[in-house]
Amino acid sequence: MTTLIEVPEAEPGIVAPKSKSKAGGGLGRYIVIRFFLIIPTVFILVTLVFFLMRVIGDPITASQGGRLPPDVLAQRIHDAGYDRPVLVQYFEYLGQLITGNFGTTITDRRPVVEVLTTFGAATLELSINALIVALAVGIPFGLIAAQHRDKTPDALLRFFAILCYATPVFFAGLLLKLTFSVWLGWFPVAGRASTRTELTMSGLAAPSGIYWLDALRSGNFTALGDVASHAVLPAIALGLLTAGVFLRLVRTNVIGTLGKDYVEAGRSRGVSEFRLVTKHAYKPALIPIITVMGLQIALMLGGAILTETTFEWKGLGYQLVQYLNARDFVAVQGIVVLLAIIVAVTNFVVDIIAALIDPRVRY
Repeated sequence: MTTLIEVPEAEPGIVAPKSKSKAGGGLGRYIVIRFFLIIPTVFILVTLVFFLMRVIGDPITASQGGRLPPDVLAQRIHDAGYDRPVLVQYFEYLGQLITGNFGTTITDRRPVVEVLTTFGAATLELSINALIVALAVGIPFGLIAAQHRDKTPDALLRFFAILCYATPVFFAGLLLKLTFSVWLGWFPVAGRASTRTELTMSGLAAPSGIYWLDALRSGNFTALGDVASHAVLPAIALGLLTAGVFLRLVRTNVIGTLGKDYVEAGRSRGVSEFRLVTKHAYKPALIPIITVMGLQIALMLGGAILTETTFEWKGLGYQLVQYLNARDFVAVQGIVVLLAIIVAVTNFVVDIIAALIDPRVRY
């Protein structure tokens, strides 16, 4: 016997509550969380850098000790406030950072912000050039290796990838200089541009500091060619370091994508392997590259220090080495803090791009 259960009708004017969609607000919440994670990350890095710089004592004694009379040295330490408790100096330094004051260098008495703006454009230019090389080499070679899986081209390209990220960047730079500059004479040995081009770039109204961009803006194609010839070897030396990672990553993800059902369906319909790789499999394989790119920026900035020193590319890395040799730890502290902020912000931007491309990243 069937029992009928009466369901009460909803009263007029009362609307049943809708279930909240999980996707609603997912991206906004993710962006807010990732943004606020920048603050503790930068705070921890700033704190570590500050106290590590104080392990060797006050910066003035480290850079000027033995060069100045004791009374003059003591007066300079007092004037700079380095004779106060370390915690007092730390909180004062945090307050200065909030206002954009990174301090003043000890050796040449320049505001650290001026050093950062003067030489930061050169490091940015080198990083952009190297990233172009990394993408131009890593993605096509990764696709070729995946298309010829476990064959001779795949084995050769995997060996090439290992060489790229296992070879020290300064060693690769020296080999490139010896081969293409000293023996063949195809490219300049060092520097960002010739003296004439540097004078031309410095005379422009509101220069960006990125030489190839300034040459394009001014329509000076002679200077553009000179800048490009100087940029080739440093960009290759630094770019190959990351290209090996991209190559292996693209290969692995394309091989995984080629085993998906929709690819197998296309293969069963007679679609060529080349078309499957270039039209269907490579796009999903690019998502991990965007995610990993944030980590590679940190690796690239670390490699930029050695690359700039090897090629005398006068950017932040080159200046960092000069200040380290002079034991100017105020300048070193400011440059390292800026690089840490750049890495944190870059990772934030990359995370947002990855979340826009692949919604699974948000959860």
